[in-house]
Amino acid sequence: MRIRLLGPVELQAGTDGFASLPGAQRRAILALLALRLGRVVGVDGFCELLWGERPPASARAALQGHVAALRKAIAGTPFVLHTRSSGYLLAGPAEEVDALRFDALTAQAAGRAGLGNRAADAEAIALLEQALRLWRGEALADLPDTPMRAAVVDQLGEARTAAVLSWAGLRLRQGSGAAAVPTLEQSVRTDGLREELVALLMRCLHQAGRPADALSAYHQARVRLDRELGIRPGPALRAALAEVLSGDGAEAPVAGRPAGPPAAPRVPRQLPRRPVDFVGREPEGRWLDRECGPERAGDGLALVVGPAGAGKSALVTAWAHRCAPHFPDGQLFADLRGLDPAGPADPEAALGGFLRALGVSEAAVPADRDGRAALYRDRTRGRRVLVVLDDAADADQVADLLPQGPGCAAVVTSRGSLEGLVAADGAALLRLTPLPGADAVRLLERALTPDRLRAEPAAAAELAGLCDHLPLALRIAAARLATRPDWTIADLVAELADEQTRLPVLDADGTTGVSTELLLTYRRLSPGAAELLTLLAVHPGREIDTLTSAALLGSDPATARQALGELAAHHLLTGAAPGRYGRAELVRLFSAGLLAEQPEPRRRLARERLLDYYQAALSYGGELIEPGQVGFGTPAHPPRALPPAGGIRSALEWFHAEEPAIRALITAATTDPGRVWRLALAASPLYYGSSRFTAWLTCLRAGEKAAEWCGEQPATAQLHGARANALLGLERRQEAAEAARRAVAGSESAPGPEGRSVHARSLATQALITAMLGSATEAARLASGAAALAVETGDPGRLAVALVHHSWVSLLAGDRQGALRQAREARELLPARPVTSIHLWSMLTEAHALPPYGRGETADLAWHRLLAGCEEAGLLYLQAIAEHSHASYLLSRGREPEALDRLRSALERFQSHDRLAGVQSEFTSSLEESLNSRPARRP
Repeated sequence: MRIRLLGPVELQAGTDGFASLPGAQRRAILALLALRLGRVVGVDGFCELLWGERPPASARAALQGHVAALRKAIAGTPFVLHTRSSGYLLAGPAEEVDALRFDALTAQAAGRAGLGNRAADAEAIALLEQALRLWRGEALADLPDTPMRAAVVDQLGEARTAAVLSWAGLRLRQGSGAAAVPTLEQSVRTDGLREELVALLMRCLHQAGRPADALSAYHQARVRLDRELGIRPGPALRAALAEVLSGDGAEAPVAGRPAGPPAAPRVPRQLPRRPVDFVGREPEGRWLDRECGPERAGDGLALVVGPAGAGKSALVTAWAHRCAPHFPDGQLFADLRGLDPAGPADPEAALGGFLRALGVSEAAVPADRDGRAALYRDRTRGRRVLVVLDDAADADQVADLLPQGPGCAAVVTSRGSLEGLVAADGAALLRLTPLPGADAVRLLERALTPDRLRAEPAAAAELAGLCDHLPLALRIAAARLATRPDWTIADLVAELADEQTRLPVLDADGTTGVSTELLLTYRRLSPGAAELLTLLAVHPGREIDTLTSAALLGSDPATARQALGELAAHHLLTGAAPGRYGRAELVRLFSAGLLAEQPEPRRRLARERLLDYYQAALSYGGELIEPGQVGFGTPAHPPRALPPAGGIRSALEWFHAEEPAIRALITAATTDPGRVWRLALAASPLYYGSSRFTAWLTCLRAGEKAAEWCGEQPATAQLHGARANALLGLERRQEAAEAARRAVAGSESAPGPEGRSVHARSLATQALITAMLGSATEAARLASGAAALAVETGDPGRLAVALVHHSWVSLLAGDRQGALRQAREARELLPARPVTSIHLWSMLTEAHALPPYGRGETADLAWHRLLAGCEEAGLLYLQAIAEHSHASYLLSRGREPEALDRLRSALERFQSHDRLAGVQSEFTSSLEESLNSRPARRP
């Protein structure tokens, strides 16, 4: 033995015996390193041990000095002190540290005692006596008195008491309980409130023929419990008293047969059968090792949560079988039936089962939950027991089933979050997700045959995806194939591709399957969360946010947030970002089944609320990009909240997240065409601003069909005009001209102010395209007509749009002064803030129209203001055009190095725009070729 901790801290460095290191803090550092031999101890851990919650500013320097001195002190020992990035690590033989040697001896003794024969018990007694002789007083007796030191001392003392209890219990079982009386009496004097110590002392005294002393020990304990804690003796003491009063166990032992009541528990092996097709989950298994394994860094309590069918029970069962040898005192298992329709398991009954498994006779099992919990803690204290609690309903159900003592570990599984277990008991939390793709295919291969998977690798990957990579669904799919050897994997893929039948196919026999498990979870939801899960079926996206959910519920965001949180807590949704939640395909199909059971009016109301919310949100965001939008009417179900106004960038960020759902709603077959065309129009500014021109074109075509079906001529014309702009952005100018012509023709006779607004916008669009095609005179005529009509509407935003188009027509015709005047007039019609696309287009016209030098506002300043505004707004297409135009200006001024830098930046933006727009534009290609042909700049 080289390091002694079970008393004053001492080190034997040479042959002169043990010596105390100088300095209490240095001894404390050695003690902590030795207790965590082979593991890194962080700097914070040392500071907590040495100084408590308030280490001095010089703590790190002091620690480094002590470590340097320790390295010299252990130079003649088998220990080596290493520096790691996060702290320090002491390496060396565990048997040379008395505290670790004590642990090893008690573990060996527990293994021998579990065999249940006299020879093994005798060996266990000898091992425990050897372990107890290592103690020389209170552990770490000469270290600084800090909270951490007290906690470590308590833990070591607990282990010593457990060893005393085991040793005395074995002595009692051998019939030599009298030999344990002096040690037990000393322990009771030190810890007289420990009922199991007093109970064992009573039994040993009784076996030694001293029943009066046994009764005296009971009464002394009773008085002390009443005086100091205000409680009565618990079940352990009462059971010992009953034995003494009845005379049981007092006779001398019969040769060859243990005497007295069995004090050492039997070794339960309750784990379910090991999963035969378990694959993957290596990182999760290592996490369980760290939290609950024999070399754990955690407290030995782990909570594994996840969605239905993710394989929580399989993971924990497989890990428990692997680690079972490290828990020689047994493995307990309870199915807590958290989602059972008949109700969850009664923890009182589970405690009774655990106690009987640990060797408590039926008569000795207390009748009430508190009594059972106390006896359970007594029977697990000081032992190495693994407890697996499967499918827990809540933290209260689990609380009394957690074992006592540092050698035990417990793993809990649940579909709920069990936040109370994490908060109150410090459980480490693991959120189990579906299997990675490769592991999902491996599971199929394990359940089928490698040859069958190798024959159809693509179909196997697709099958795994249709099962959401959930082990339960994968096993059912594999079983379906195994019972149909004439089927190919592609045959099953085709069957599962039908969303109407996918969940029924993945229900094995009507009692086990994905929808069955989801239904169990659904029944645990509150009414609000259950309603939201049902209504989410009308939402086509993979992600849902709080405001969309509020619109579906017809509620405020706070109510929706609470319902979303509950769905996430039951793993029916997963957090994707703050306020946003992802949803698995199988959960979406389950929601669709729930919605199909609702009356048609309720289904229709859900669809209308969703479409009306998106119309309102898109109109709101579109007005930020391009003010003066033609109104679409007030939604029948106006939402109670919209995305917050934070400018164009925030509107585009919101649209980026919601665009897949919006496009799906517009392009899907629907029975509500009136809402579809409004949605397509409202989305247009955001499609333009986000550069998604091809997707925009797809939505506009669907919107045109819906408007034509409704007979909405002005709306159809407006959609033609929007399509002309989308085509123009895709460099399809002739098609754009035709769409603009149809927009003008369709809106010419549109009645009322709104009709005139549509016609004015159509004329402005046609004017710009006509100018770009080279007909300056006709373009000017069209632009003037658009501006005149816009004046009649009395809407400043709509007039600003017409004037911006007119300014570009003038610029293309060479009328710089007219362009400059019209651009400035357009900008003056709008508030200076926030910056909109109309501001930026007018600023771009102005920068082009200004002479390079002049009085007042110079061209350089105009370009600077334009580029700053583009950066603020984040309109990618417009920013690319502005940077390219600025580069042309710089080249005209002979500032080629600046121009080339600007061109490269413009090219990157055009390339990003093309990727979003879904095209490879000729302009981008020519710009790329031009830059590539230029000689590289010399540094």
